[in-house]
Amino acid sequence: MNEWKNFDVIIKGEGMWLIDSKGNKLLDGIASMWCNVWGHSKKELVNAMIKQTQKLQHSSLFNLTNDQAELLAEKLVSISPGMSKVFYSDDGSTAMEIAIKMAVQYWQNIGIKNKTKFVTLENGYHGDTIGTMSIGYVPSFFSKFKKLLFPVIKTPTPHKYRMPKNFTFNEYQRHCLERIESIFKKNNELAAFVMESGAQVTGGVIIYPPEFQKKISQLCKKHDVLFILDEIATGFGRLGSFIEYQAQKSIPDIVSYGKMLTGGYLPLATTLTNQKIYDSYLGNYEEMKHFFHGHTFTGNPLACATALANLELYEKNSLISRIQNKTKQFEGRIDEINNLSLVGDVRHKGMLMAIELVSNKNKKTSISPDKKIHQKIFVEAKKHKIYLRTLGHIIMLVPPLAISTKELDFLLDGTIDIIKKVTKDI
Repeated sequence: MNEWKNFDVIIKGEGMWLIDSKGNKLLDGIASMWCNVWGHSKKELVNAMIKQTQKLQHSSLFNLTNDQAELLAEKLVSISPGMSKVFYSDDGSTAMEIAIKMAVQYWQNIGIKNKTKFVTLENGYHGDTIGTMSIGYVPSFFSKFKKLLFPVIKTPTPHKYRMPKNFTFNEYQRHCLERIESIFKKNNELAAFVMESGAQVTGGVIIYPPEFQKKISQLCKKHDVLFILDEIATGFGRLGSFIEYQAQKSIPDIVSYGKMLTGGYLPLATTLTNQKIYDSYLGNYEEMKHFFHGHTFTGNPLACATALANLELYEKNSLISRIQNKTKQFEGRIDEINNLSLVGDVRHKGMLMAIELVSNKNKKTSISPDKKIHQKIFVEAKKHKIYLRTLGHIIMLVPPLAISTKELDFLLDGTIDIIKKVTKDI
């Protein structure tokens, strides 16, 4: 933290650009932490917020409801195959914490007390709360809290660039799936398998091979293990599909949405589940089957109204089709980026790209932290009028989904030049 003494103060947003107190403009290359859809100050979303503010700012969902929460729940269920009910929260970590609790209590409610353990993929990330740190344990982030966390069974992720030697990629995929089934067969205490849907994002953009997620969902059904998906960062178009698990042909028992749900304008997250799990919570008060979880701002009508306006814009603007066309812009630059001397690997899907920087291409040697590559990229990007934030030695390009082709070229051109400039210092 000593490395960062001062921060630019952002006072305004216009379209894809952030404007600081000195009037400098930065292209928002990470969609304000992966959540912005339409850019900043989108008229329709601002108007929806203003309109709702004039009617109802907040009302509790404890023994009451509100029209916006009801309408949004109906909308989310209608676009989410296999899902029947919605539980509201306000951020992705919390939505996944809810999913964990929901899964454990489901088995308790139906009288199976021993199913309390979780299986997850190595390198997965699900948030920063105690439960989500447990299921998404990243040593470099969370080792200081390890004694607070509950044990989780980890299985390997098919990462083509950094897989073990003596495997072909197809062989390694089979190995990963066989490992999961072996765990399922040997353990009757498993509550759920948890994974990010479509790709691991914070783990450095590890995109699953075709059928991998589908096959895991099939193994879960075969062995009576709940299947939980995290679409906080990968849902609503980031990977090119509106509902990513639908594209992956892998209907979960529980799924969480967040980030782009309100277009990035207000905090809101949701945890959806099927009728079977919901029904297990029905009972008389003295049975204590109800779900002991709640938040002051659960189902906030301002956030829900904004989310409804956001989802309406998706349909009105055929955004998913536009994303699928725009993804070709990324694809067209992959070879050019790969040829840079500092680049070891480029991973891309939809409107998401990771550029892994290495000090030795042949050996795939990661750049040492003492080189401060993260800081050099950020500072150089500002000179190019771009806001970038790396994951250590990995540059993430995660622009607002509705970015124009011209602005996306500006981002890609600038990123290439940024890498060339920092190469001299490594």
